[in-house]
This record gives sequence, structure tokens and C-alpha cells, in this order.
Amino acid sequence: MKSNIRPGTTKIPRAIFPAPDHDHERCASTAIAYAETQCAARGQRLTPMRRHVLEALLASHKPLGAYEIIERLANKNGRPAPITVYRSLDFLRENGLVHRIESRNAFVACGHNHAGDDLVVFLICERCGAVGEAPGGGVAEALRASSRAAGFSPKNPLIEIVGICSHCRE
Repeated sequence: MKSNIRPGTTKIPRAIFPAPDHDHERCASTAIAYAETQCAARGQRLTPMRRHVLEALLASHKPLGAYEIIERLANKNGRPAPITVYRSLDFLRENGLVHRIESRNAFVACGHNHAGDDLVVFLICERCGAVGEAPGGGVAEALRASSRAAGFSPKNPLIEIVGICSHCRE
């Protein structure tokens, strides 16, 4: 499979909310290529189970709970044990390939390298369920200052905003 990632790039270009008619197969294959590249660069293995879990999440831009992932995987490879899926999700999260949407207790695939980013902002459409990632930009500095003033050290700075995406609003 040919990668759409240029050597030396750290992010996959994509719209915050891809159009409903976008080339999703290309979108998913680009994200898998990115995952392979990231794992290889870190000396990590994208095992078949980890790949299957990532592919299940890449089937749409909507977050899935662990048991939804298990159900999707059960159709092609037998029903994996929940611990196997959770371990795969942990690996994918630790390597920045998956995010946990706290408010939904669900996971969404990520094709971005957030290294150096101070803040991840998730935009969650309450109509279609799609999740987009937006840069934290100026909000990050304000949050850093507030955290410092409180003597607080954030572990996983993220913001979740629920609303209506541009595609559903049209």
C-alpha cells in the first residue's frame, strides 16, 4: 500500500469534519499508513489485533465504545475478549493513534501527531455523531496560565464541545 504521507510531515491534512461524500476509503488507508509509520519510527508493532481495532474505529468518524468495537470485530474474526480490545486501545492511545472521548466513554481514531500540541479540542456533532479535532491555539496558553496559578499540572489537556457540524446545519 502506498502511503499518502510525505516523509518528514507530522500531520495528515484533513478537514475538521470531512464531507459526508468524501473518499472515506482513502481517508482510512491514509490513517493506517500513518499508524504504520508512527509505530515503525517508535520501534512499536501494529499487531493484527491493534490494526483491527484501529480499522473498526476508522470505519467512520464517529466514536465507538469498546463493546461496539468488539461487536464490529466479531463479524470478521470471531469475538475477541474485552481485555484484548482494551489492551489494543491502550496501546493505540499511548501512541497517539486513538483518543478517548470522555463524555461518551468512547474512542475515535486520530491521524494527527499531537506532539508539542498543548491542547486537543474535540468538536462533537450531536446530530450525526461525528467527531472533529480542532487546534487548541490561543486557548492553550490561557489554560496553562490558569493551571500554573492553581499549582495544577494537567495530564491530558483536552476540551470537548458539543454542537452541530456544518454538514448537519446545511
